[in-house]
Amino acid sequence: MSKKPSKSLDQELDRYITPFRYDGSGKFHLKDHKTDEKDDLDKEKAQAILDANKKRLIGFQEKLYAQDRWSLLIVFQAMDAGGKDSAIKAIFEGINPQGCEVHAFKAPSSKELDHDFLWRHAIALPERGHIGIFNRSHYEECLVTRVHPELLAKEKLPQKLVTKNIWKERFEDISSFERYLCRNGTVVLKFFLNVSREEQRKRFLDRLEEPAKQWKFSMDDIKERALWPRYQAVYQDIVRHTATSHAPWYVVPADHKWFARVVIGSVINAALEKLDLRFPRADKASVEEFEQVRKALEKEGKGKR
Repeated sequence: MSKKPSKSLDQELDRYITPFRYDGSGKFHLKDHKTDEKDDLDKEKAQAILDANKKRLIGFQEKLYAQDRWSLLIVFQAMDAGGKDSAIKAIFEGINPQGCEVHAFKAPSSKELDHDFLWRHAIALPERGHIGIFNRSHYEECLVTRVHPELLAKEKLPQKLVTKNIWKERFEDISSFERYLCRNGTVVLKFFLNVSREEQRKRFLDRLEEPAKQWKFSMDDIKERALWPRYQAVYQDIVRHTATSHAPWYVVPADHKWFARVVIGSVINAALEKLDLRFPRADKASVEEFEQVRKALEKEGKGKR
């Protein structure tokens, strides 16, 4: 009797991927996406999946690095206290730091403001064989600058270019930028950690109550929280206009951090599996040379006995 074929990794993890994927087809309303989704998981089951995903990711990264053909760009966007930092720490634990870089984009410097809005992100892109993580990203230039128009003035654009179409134009620029990356071997994965306002409130209180977490808190967080409806509307606009088949958005339920990590880790592993990563094979001449070296080393060892 023939054995039943085992499910591919992509099939196995699909239940934690497809429901949260938006590639621009159909309508998108952020309010239709739950923030507290957890499927049929509890923390214990989620931890088992997270551990398995970490083990798989370590294996994939070794092949990605050795093959030196593809690169992976992972974009994280979220409201304050959305869980970006802790997700990065939990999912990428054990990854070889030689092949992985994290960039946390803060307010642009004066030098960065003297360049186009994509410049500082372009120079931070992962090289072939590497994983690059953007903790906040080029999307901040359509988010914070839109919620706070005074920040746009600091970018010193010629006034005639600052029109009512500027956000539409930036969406087009970003989509073209991401299409260019995909055509040149960079896989782009974009995650919006969709946390509720109530969960943010709880996490802020947690930060205030624990001395070890107080450093994370800023009064600016409260100021931005007051603009919650505006941020949600802009995030909805971003996802609607920049989700594509080559660079879709994953709208991740983030009220339960452990479930968010399952979704993120599953998406990353499934994407890497599709690349059919392999360790490079030595050519015939190299194999023959290796055999000569092996014999010489074995002979050297025998001579010391």
